[in-house]
Amino acid sequence: MQFMLLFSRQGKLRLQKWYVPLSDKEKKKITRELVQTVLARKPKMCSFLEWRDLKIVYKRYASLYFCCAIEDQDNELITLEIIHRYVELLDKYFGSVCELDIIFNFEKAYFILDEFLLGGEAQETSKKNVLKAIEQADLLQEVRPGPAFAKQNVPLFVTV
Repeated sequence: MQFMLLFSRQGKLRLQKWYVPLSDKEKKKITRELVQTVLARKPKMCSFLEWRDLKIVYKRYASLYFCCAIEDQDNELITLEIIHRYVELLDKYFGSVCELDIIFNFEKAYFILDEFLLGGEAQETSKKNVLKAIEQADLLQEVRPGPAFAKQNVPLFVTV
């Protein structure tokens, strides 16, 4: 997978993950072109399209489009399954995910994506394992010492 984009029906970009190095200018151009192309398509049309030298696979869930760019030899159906699995993970975590969850908790949406995909490839196919890793990270964030801990006169380094 080259990249994944999440955008609304109004064309607002909600999440972007790039697995190939591109300049910001090129990313903006690609995003603008793809959002326009996908939004212009009719609902009954195929969710796969050839674009430049890539294949675009997209799926709409409620008001969000999940759009992935894959190489020519990659499987479109597996990519659709990856999109669906990501939506399932978001649903499990947020409890029926909506666009506002992505907007206000974008760092968690990125974290879930990073636990699921690594370098554009599925690293963990088990929803249970991904959600367990996310829960553990949430617990770690909760027990991390806050500013009160830093104010104590506890030496960070011990000299011998």
